[in-house]
Order: sequence, then structure tokens, then C-alpha cells
Amino acid sequence: MSNIDELQRRITAAMDRVAGGLDKLATGPSGPDPEMVQLLEDERTANAQLNERVRALKTQSDAELGRLRAKVEEGETRMAQLDVELQRVRRANVQLSEACEALREANQEGVGEPHLINKAMLAELEGLRAARASDVAETSAILAALTPLLDTAGEPYEPSNEENA
Repeated sequence: MSNIDELQRRITAAMDRVAGGLDKLATGPSGPDPEMVQLLEDERTANAQLNERVRALKTQSDAELGRLRAKVEEGETRMAQLDVELQRVRRANVQLSEACEALREANQEGVGEPHLINKAMLAELEGLRAARASDVAETSAILAALTPLLDTAGEPYEPSNEENA
């Protein structure tokens, strides 16, 4: 962006110097030279066109930057959701492991405790729910990454000028 601004400033300064020099030449002893006046007007027109192109490019790059920032924020949001779901799976797996260990100990002692069986089943159900939620979050992230590729897949391929060279 600053590169575009710097180029615009340099072009404007150069054109102002050219215009000042042409004004001095055009108002010589014999009066303004019509050819020089036309050249000056042509340069002013070219300068205005260049300035307009620079403004258009800056606007276009600002818009593209905004779109890219929005995509990055959306991706970060999806990744944060995926991280939350993965943490939930980890917690559920720890609970399941603890419940299974308690159930094994109770079975080794010959004491079948129904509340340990219920606790193990609840932990397993929570683990399955958490795994499903993480799968949904992961699938959502993958779909978000693939959607732009699929949108452009139906468009015909057009090689750039660089590829033709």
C-alpha cells in the first residue's frame, strides 16, 4: 500500500516539475508555443489518468485485504471451535479411563457395583458425544477450506500470460 502511495507521490512531483518547466518555456519571448501547450495538456491528462489508476488499485487492494482478513477470522473461529471440541473429547476420555479403572478394581475385589457400571456407561456416552461434536467441527473446517476450491472447479481454465511465455 505504501508502495502505491509513494509511486503516486513521485509521479505527481515529476509531473509538477514538468508542468513548471513547460510553463517557463511556453511563456518565452514570443509567447506560448501551441505545441508546448498541447504537450503540457497531454501530460496533465496522462497524470490524471495515472492518479485515477493508482486510486482504483488502492481501492481494489483494500477490498481484497478486507476479504482476506474476513476469511482468516472465519478460519480462526472454526479452529477455535475445533479446539474446544477436541478438549471436550480429551476430558471425556480421561473420565472414561477413570471409570473403567474403578470398574476393574471393583471386579478384582469381586464386588460388582452398579453405580460404577453406570458411571462408566455415562462416561462412554459423553466420550461418544464429544467425538461426534469434534467430527462435526472438523468436517465444517474442511468444508470451509474446500468450498472456494469447488467454486472455482467449474470455471474453465484460462492460462495467464506468464504461462503462455
